[in-house]
Amino acid sequence: MPLLLAFDLKDYWKLKTYMLEQGTDLKATLNKLTVRYSDQGPDNAPVVIFIHGFPFNRSMWDLQVKDLQDRFRVVTYDVRGHGDSETGEEEFSIDLFSKDLLALMDFLKIPQAIICGLSMGGYIALQTVVEHPGRIAGLILCDTQCTADTPEIIEKRMATIEAIRLKGVETYAEDSIKKLFAPQSLKTKQSNVAYVKQMILDTDEETLYNTLHALARRRETCDQLHLIKVPVLVLVGAEDKITPPSSAMMLHHGIKNAGLEIIEDAGHVSNIEQPEVFNEKMEKFMLHFEKAVVR
Repeated sequence: MPLLLAFDLKDYWKLKTYMLEQGTDLKATLNKLTVRYSDQGPDNAPVVIFIHGFPFNRSMWDLQVKDLQDRFRVVTYDVRGHGDSETGEEEFSIDLFSKDLLALMDFLKIPQAIICGLSMGGYIALQTVVEHPGRIAGLILCDTQCTADTPEIIEKRMATIEAIRLKGVETYAEDSIKKLFAPQSLKTKQSNVAYVKQMILDTDEETLYNTLHALARRRETCDQLHLIKVPVLVLVGAEDKITPPSSAMMLHHGIKNAGLEIIEDAGHVSNIEQPEVFNEKMEKFMLHFEKAVVR
């Protein structure tokens, strides 16, 4: 049965209410905190919102934004506490991050968008599409999963918090890099590795603690995947150690008609390790939405 929306998609693409400033370093006050974001591309085009993983920031999507911004309105933002966004006073949770996403969409007068989320960004996207399906036109789920943390993983997250407190962020960043990248990337893509490491080092320690707690407390969404009726593409690095291809397969089988693409020679940050291949898969999926534009 097709998803019933509160408005017609053709009317959506015709909307001319977008009168806000465009640019690469903008700010909005949402849910009592300042969120930094970028908003680029034609105002009458389909909207794509990219949500970064943990512990990164919106700049991790720069190569994808560059690829799409001539044909789509592309929005990236720093999840609260990450990048240049404020932390706020509320306890971090995936539910709270989802509320922030919806608040940003409301601020930018975006009734519906295609959401692309990597890892934590995928958790936020899944939570949002399950609870507010009419706000999502399509999903690209990258290196993510629908399961909640097992007791063993929760214990590891708590141990990570203690290790950061004892040894500092530098050691945490070094350890994380080994898990985030495919082994060959650590040798052949050193500038990419250095860039991701710097994003980790730039993340406030309290944000690391608070987000690790939020990830540990998140709810599973696997039993609700069948409710997702929008077009979905699942992308995963073939050598992802954190959310491996088996996790992507679970999403692929749980969401009716979801596409699945496994990116060779990539680990958990597949969009940074293999941007050309990632963008090619993404663009093919986006053709469906590009054709929906009323010109």
